[in-house]
Amino acid sequence: MSEPAPDSAASSAAAAARHADRYGKKPPARRLWLMVLLGVGVVVAGFAVAYLGFQKYGPKAIETEQLGYVVVDDSTLEVRMKVTRDEPQRAVVCFVRAMDRDGAEVGRREVLVPGSGSPAVQVTTTVKSSARASAGDIYGCTEDVPAYLRLP
Repeated sequence: MSEPAPDSAASSAAAAARHADRYGKKPPARRLWLMVLLGVGVVVAGFAVAYLGFQKYGPKAIETEQLGYVVVDDSTLEVRMKVTRDEPQRAVVCFVRAMDRDGAEVGRREVLVPGSGSPAVQVTTTVKSSARASAGDIYGCTEDVPAYLRLP
């Protein structure tokens, strides 16, 4: 029970027509190029998002860690912190603040961390406050040291 072989071009044309009716016509080539172009666009967008994420959340040039704080009296807070730098020989300035129970800032201090041979240094500073502080916080650090804090 074998099927007869097509013996003319007419029967192969009829088979092609049946095939097109059943499965549809072959998509134009430009759709393939559109899909390739969209795929490349998605990959480029992924790399852009990864780059921006690394810039924002990747390792920073200056990292700080609060080691603790002590409320000395109603107007004084002592804060201990660890500062780690990529370039330890460069001085940095850190902003330390005292906060009351509600989280409002009641005192602030700029702390000069001079250059050293070690990438990580521990610093203890005293912050004067206008009201009793209940917490200390390191607001941030920068390598842009103001002129009035620079050592001669």
